[in-house]
This record gives sequence, C-alpha cells and structure tokens, in this order.
Amino acid sequence: MKKIYSFLFLLILFRCALAQENKSAINLTDMLKIKSVGNVTLNVDASKAAFTVNSIIPDEANKIDYKYQNQIYVTNTTAGSKPYQLTFEKEGASQPAWSPDGTQLAFVRGVNGKGQIFVLSMNGGEAKQITTFKYGASNPLWSPDGKKILFSSSIPMTDLLKDSLLNPNHEIPKWPFEKPGFVDNSYLKVSTAKPNADGNMNEIRAYLSQDETDKKAIVLDKLNFQNEFQISSEMSFNHFFLTAVDGDATPKQITTGFNSFRNASFTPDGLKIIFSGDVDDLEHPDRSLESEIFIKDLNKGDFKMLLGGKNNRYSDASLSSTGKWLAYLSSTTSFVSINELSIMPLNGSARDIITIPFDRNKSNLTWSKDDKYLYFTSQSNGAVPLYRLNVATKTIETLSNFESGITSFDIGKSGIIYSKTQVSNPSELYMADANMKNEKQLSSFNSWVNDKKLSFPEKKSFTNEQGMVVEYWVMKPLNYKEGEKYPLLLEIHGGPSAMWGPGETSMWQEFQYFCAKGYGIVFSNPRGSGGYGLDFLRANVNDWGTGPSKDVLTALDKTVAEGWANPDKLLITGGSYAGYLTAWIISHDQRFKAACAQRGVYDLATFFGEGNAWRLVPNYFGGYPWEPKVKELLIRESPITYVQNIKTPFIIFHGGNDRRTGFVQGEMMFRSLKVLNRPVEYVVHPNATHEITRSGDNRQRMDQLLRTYEFFERYLAN
Repeated sequence: MKKIYSFLFLLILFRCALAQENKSAINLTDMLKIKSVGNVTLNVDASKAAFTVNSIIPDEANKIDYKYQNQIYVTNTTAGSKPYQLTFEKEGASQPAWSPDGTQLAFVRGVNGKGQIFVLSMNGGEAKQITTFKYGASNPLWSPDGKKILFSSSIPMTDLLKDSLLNPNHEIPKWPFEKPGFVDNSYLKVSTAKPNADGNMNEIRAYLSQDETDKKAIVLDKLNFQNEFQISSEMSFNHFFLTAVDGDATPKQITTGFNSFRNASFTPDGLKIIFSGDVDDLEHPDRSLESEIFIKDLNKGDFKMLLGGKNNRYSDASLSSTGKWLAYLSSTTSFVSINELSIMPLNGSARDIITIPFDRNKSNLTWSKDDKYLYFTSQSNGAVPLYRLNVATKTIETLSNFESGITSFDIGKSGIIYSKTQVSNPSELYMADANMKNEKQLSSFNSWVNDKKLSFPEKKSFTNEQGMVVEYWVMKPLNYKEGEKYPLLLEIHGGPSAMWGPGETSMWQEFQYFCAKGYGIVFSNPRGSGGYGLDFLRANVNDWGTGPSKDVLTALDKTVAEGWANPDKLLITGGSYAGYLTAWIISHDQRFKAACAQRGVYDLATFFGEGNAWRLVPNYFGGYPWEPKVKELLIRESPITYVQNIKTPFIIFHGGNDRRTGFVQGEMMFRSLKVLNRPVEYVVHPNATHEITRSGDNRQRMDQLLRTYEFFERYLAN
C-alpha cells in the first residue's frame, strides 16, 4: 500500500511539474492584458457590489496605439455569482455610488470633455444624465433620503472671478495674490475696459490679459507654477454642489470662495455635511499647507470648523453609520511624517479626542454598519494590509496578510468585499467574512495569468549599521537551474518614501518580464522607505545617497553571496528618486555592467527650481539652495557632483513633459557624460509625464521596458 501511495505522490509531482513546464513566460505585450479592479462599493443590504475595471484597449483613432478605459461592473454577493458589465459606452464610466435604497447607481461619464453625473436604475433602462454643469461634475454622493446628489467641481480662478452665479458680487480673494507692484488684489476685479495696445493703462492691461487668455503669454506670479506636465499660471478651486436627482433644478452651491474643499459626507439626517479643506484669508493657497475639517448646515448655512491648527493637516473625515463618531487623520505639514488616527464624538470637543497609536501611514477610513469597528488600509512591510480598529478596546487587528495589497474595499453587515493584488494575480475581486476569513474569489479578469509561468519573490532581511531591519526580496530567473550563474538586476524604488513588496502592483509586469528573460532580481526597502514607521521613514533626512545606497547594495551583496548570481553580470535600474540613487551608486561603485535611470533627480539645487515636488528639498535637507550650509549639503548629495566618476554604460529616460522632477537635470547628466566621452544614451518620450510607467501612453511604457532590456543585453553580451 505504501508503494502505491508513493507512486501516486510521485505522479502528482510529475504532473504539476509538467503543467508548470507547459506554461509560457510573461511577454512584453502581456502588460496590455492586465485589468485592474477598483472603486468597490456595496449597496445598502450588501446584496450587490459595484466596482470599476480599468482595461487597456486599442485606440480607435490609431489601431497601433492603446488607451485606458474604465467600465462599471456589478456582482451579486451570493455564492456562485459572477460579475457582469453594466456600462459599455466608449466614454467609459467611473466612481459608482449606490442610492440609499440600492435601486439606483450614480456614476461619472465624460461628456464633451467634462465629467458629468449619470443615474442608472437597476430595474433596467438607459442611464439618465442629471448634470450638465459647465465645469464638470465628479465624486457623486447621495443624500440619505435619496432625493439629491452632492458632487464636486473644479472651478478655474479666471472663471470664478467672472461667474455671476457662483460669484454674484464679483468678489476677489482676500489672501494676497502676490502680483508685484500692487498693494492689494483690486486689479483682479472684473474690468469693462476693452483690449487696446495703444489705449490707456486699463485698456493695455485688458489687451495683455487677452494675450494670456489666447495662450500668447504665460505670466507666473504663483509659487507652485508647475503642474504634472507644464508650467501654468492657472489656479482652480474645488467646490461642492447639490443637485436634485431628477436633474431639473440648477445645482445649489454648497461651498464658496477662493478655497478648495474635498472628502464630503452627509450626517445621517441629511441636514449637514462634513468635509475637509483649507480656509485661510491671510496666506496664498500655494503657501498654506494646512487643512481643516468643517461641518455645514445645509438649511441654515452655518459653517463651522471642527478641527484645525497651524502647521497641521486634518483630513479624511469619516462619519460612523449612526453619526455618533467622527474618525479622521492628522499630521504635520512636513512631507516626512506619519499621520495619526483619531476618533471623537461628533458633538464632542478637543478633550474627547482619542488618538490611536499606529506607526504607519493610514488611509481609506471606513466604518462598520454597527459603529463597532473602523477599517483602514496601510502600507506596511512590503504589503498593503487591511486593518480593523475595535472602538471599544482601542486595539488594532491585522486582517489580511503581508503577501498582498488591498487596493479598494467596502464593509457590509456580515462581510468585506475588496480588490486585491498579489504576485499570482495582479488584480481581482474577493469577498470574505467580517474577520476576513473564508475568502472567495469573485472575478477572473486576469485569468490569463493562470497559463503563465511566474517567478515568486522570497523575502529576506538584514540589520544595517543603524540597527534598522531592512527587508528585501529575491526573484530567481524562470530558467533557473541549480549550479548555473545568471545576470542579477538590482531594482530600486522611488519616493524616496515609496515601498515595494508582493503587495505593491506597479512593478508586477517589469519584474516578471526580466525574470522571464533569464535575469534574477533583487529589490529592497532601504532606510527612508514608507511602511516601516516614522524613524525608518526619516532615516534618510540629510542623507539621500550614502545611507540608502548601503542598504540596497547590502541586499545585492547578500543575494550574490547565495552563489547563483553572476558577479560579473550585475545591472541596476530605478525611477524618480531611484533614478537619483542609481546615478549616485554608479558614481561611487564600478561593479555594474550597465545602468538605467528613469525620470531622475541629479542636481538637487536645480530640482528645487524645475520640479513641482520641490518641497522635498526643504523637507529633507532643512532649507534652501541659497543658504550656505544647505547649499553645501545639496552639492554633497547631488549625483551630478560626481559625474566624472561614472564609467558604467548608462541609459537615461525622461518624459518630455515631466514636471514633477523636471527634465533639465537629465539633460545636464547626459551632456556631462557626453563631454566626458562616456557610454551614455538619453531617451525622451514626447509628451510623457512622470507617470509614464504607471499610467502613461502604453506604447511608451512598452518602449521604455523593451529599450532598457535591449540596452542591458548589449553589455551582457560582452
């Protein structure tokens, strides 16, 4: 009998191995197949869930190009149910929101280039457009009685100054606009002067204003003059509006002025709304980094600040189902900080605030229906687990594991529905009980992965010279055989406060692609990464180069010491801050056969001027480039300072419209290396922003990955 069992066991192993061998490796174009589940929301009795699916489809305007499209799906939450597609229009659909009785679904669809709110009856029929707001409408939120929908809209300042409905008295900002030569903002008042280049001063100013309107000139007076893809003098303000579901009445303006508001929720009686924003009459919005939480009575119009304070941000207000408790997040205005989770009675005061210790950044606060628990997600140790706060005991429980990431979720009376990413599948919809046990997979949007051979990361760690535990992961090539040697690619994450791991989805395709090409991969979360608490996060303050490079190179050394990686075929790559660290490392270490840096920062003083993420400089280095001690520090910490030491073959990528880090530094690095006659190639992707590899043009995404592989192969062949 034992012989029979042994034979059967060997037969099973053989069949499993054969099945794995029959699977194909990940290809470059497989990235076009990845579908992402998000915006998960349950109806009132948790019998149905709506969610979005983001797909990559051929662009009808050019068949060799691709575009992203969001559509809404619905599934019953009963056993055996399968999701079905609810929206099909080519404009797509997003931001689903159930009516209080669960009979209707509101969502956003593009109309003439602007998002508008639609409502669809779940009993059948066509979706009805209920807003035609000229500034667009998004983030629909039903009133508790189901008769109205609150939405938000971003109003350009030039329009807000002139709009007779939104600004009937043609008021102007009270905070200083900071246009030099004017003692106040009176010049912003609507003028009746006609443009005339040869006229009086009012007519000349009207003429110059027309040039700005016609994009003949961009005049910059604001501190934050870069957005993600261009320099801009424009300012916009996000406001809330309330509209009847029948769509017949003009939307009622809920918030006013030259301020922005977000993250609204109704009180259970529908008489008030709670939201976040910053109301400061003394400081320009570009300078004011604070955020407050407000409550407004919709009938009386009373407007009251619940929480606020100098140099602090209060946000993510979440009201419990009964309206008793208010949960929120708070932090300092520094970028290098961990937010705090607090709860308080809605009608309480500062002395009633209860702050819950938890040394991770938190997000997506969601209450259970009985007010007993508050759920949230948090990046932690290479994953994005779902956590649960027990309000009575003030204790936090980890519900999901550290091998996956919860990307969206909602809470029903007896269970949780959520989207999840993991190495075995980049995104699917799941359901579990309230303790996140008895998990069931509800969707199969990425079932094509079942036919692919994947490399799974192995988690390891070490303690660095500061006594901090650094976690890293090793992925072996798909063609791995014991006793053979393989190229090893050191992958580095950006941020610098980002975090990688099995629960982070942005690198899924790239990691699997290089493993399929016969490379091993090692990636880590060096000091300064998020997901490991405040001390770890701040461990690279005044030290962007030496300390973090020690951590990533230690992970590399320990992987090479395992014996299967070829120490003569080491490669390195990273984007954004990791582009910086890649350049830093190859200017201090000559071990790599080739290197690739994407959208990087190479000269910190220049980055301060040309990047919209410029506040990283004062937050990490304590001041500004003109201050002698800071200037010295920025020179010391800039890779361009050591450019003469770079001899590693180097390919540099940058988006043509990347204004987050700016692009002049990439050109500086390239020109410097060309003058030095070093092996360097500079690739610009026209119109691409900093998000090119995550949500950019898909042909450019493929080009960057394929071009990196081709460059590496040039030097591995030598």
